[in-house]
Amino acid sequence: MDDVDLANIGPLFEYAPYFPQRINTEFVRVVNAKTLKMRVWERGNGETLACGTGAAASVVAAVLNGYCKADEDITVKVRGGDLIARYASDGTVTLTGSAKQVFEGTIEF
Repeated sequence: MDDVDLANIGPLFEYAPYFPQRINTEFVRVVNAKTLKMRVWERGNGETLACGTGAAASVVAAVLNGYCKADEDITVKVRGGDLIARYASDGTVTLTGSAKQVFEGTIEF
């Protein structure tokens, strides 16, 4: 995942004709049954350090496709740090991880 050229590949997904309103894209590798590695391309922003909804969706997809098991904590490694997601048998998803301030600014109206 570290070698993926996201600066060139990300825009190909974001601006693909299939997605006229553009999309966010998660690039995910299954490391093992308890670990995923993910990088994120967000529309209008480029690569970001993490994406909670993307991490949760990646774990759901990994469980539904048989790579990981339901009702177990799955570590999703992103550039901003590790996230822990669990897709439960009842269909709920929980996500935990640290939060860091990465930007501060002001807007004048």
